[in-house]
Amino acid sequence: MKTIRASVFGFGLGCVCISIVGAISVVGEPLSISGNRPTEIQPPSMNWDQGGHSEPLIDHTFSIVAVDPETGEVGVAVTTRNACVGNRVPWARAGVGAVATQASTRPEYGKEILDLMESGYSPQEALEAAMSADPGADRRQVGVVGASGSTAQHTGSGPGSWAGERTGQGFATQGNVLMGPEVLDEVARVMEETVGSGRALADRLILALEAGQAAGGDKRKGRRQSAGVIIADPRPGKATRPDGQSVFLHICEHPEPVGELRRQFESVSQTLGYRSLQQFGGSDVWQLRVILHALGFYRPGEEALARGEGSDEFTPELAVAVDAFRLDRDLSTPEDGSPSGLVDPATVDHLWRALEETGMVVEIRKTLRDATHIRN
Repeated sequence: MKTIRASVFGFGLGCVCISIVGAISVVGEPLSISGNRPTEIQPPSMNWDQGGHSEPLIDHTFSIVAVDPETGEVGVAVTTRNACVGNRVPWARAGVGAVATQASTRPEYGKEILDLMESGYSPQEALEAAMSADPGADRRQVGVVGASGSTAQHTGSGPGSWAGERTGQGFATQGNVLMGPEVLDEVARVMEETVGSGRALADRLILALEAGQAAGGDKRKGRRQSAGVIIADPRPGKATRPDGQSVFLHICEHPEPVGELRRQFESVSQTLGYRSLQQFGGSDVWQLRVILHALGFYRPGEEALARGEGSDEFTPELAVAVDAFRLDRDLSTPEDGSPSGLVDPATVDHLWRALEETGMVVEIRKTLRDATHIRN
């Protein structure tokens, strides 16, 4: 008989943890599950030992499955010292739950367990049913969370040391071939401390990965590394995909995959701090002003511009002049989705070409010569 540990956590005050030990039958024996569900699980006709794949899939790793009780989002974050871990380990379904399948990885568990949960099985029941006929269960490690916050986990005797599990309110974390239990201790600490913090679930999951990595993470060295996070959101309008998948960031290979996962998350979400914000100022802004004036796009009613206070600042008025020039030159504008006031190399090239076309290029170069003079 094989054993699975499952935990049920209620959201809100007075959270109670119930530890459950269930039993899984070996191949060919019926599995009895309470409720109006099948009393016998028929094993699929496939190669269980390799999950239907030509070669075994091995993901020694640590992962987190979690649900946000406020938003209903479910998700998984994972990192390992193999390439492209996001293709195999993490699975999430809006309104249902999330699964991480690792160690001797059987990706099919993702869909199978989520299908069972969607039909009414609890995470524990779904995990037991899915693994009941698997002769390779001792080599697997699986974590499951339901949309209600209940969790279930399985760690066989096969995954390499250190291997283990932790659970908390609405999350489960599991790992194998780790530096030690402190890795998952740190993951669990961050997940518990960020409940109700206002952070998005993806943000919390990446924070937890960062904490696990800082505690040592995967103990292997000198290998390719990857990381990923997946989120499914049941709320209308929160995902562009019809299945509710709202986030899928996959770092297929990188020397610092968790750090790159953080960078991409903050860049895509445009989190404050992901870039430096400033109002540009300097001699190049004055040169831009002079050229646009000469071409009739900036203050055409003024005969000449005087360089004084504010002349070197990139102002909204100057941005409007840039947009008008770009439109005239058939370059993209804010109406096409480009930022207002975009002065990129193509814009600069068109500015000088426009001056050549009007015969003013020599005159303007002489005017700007003092502004570009190097004084070292």
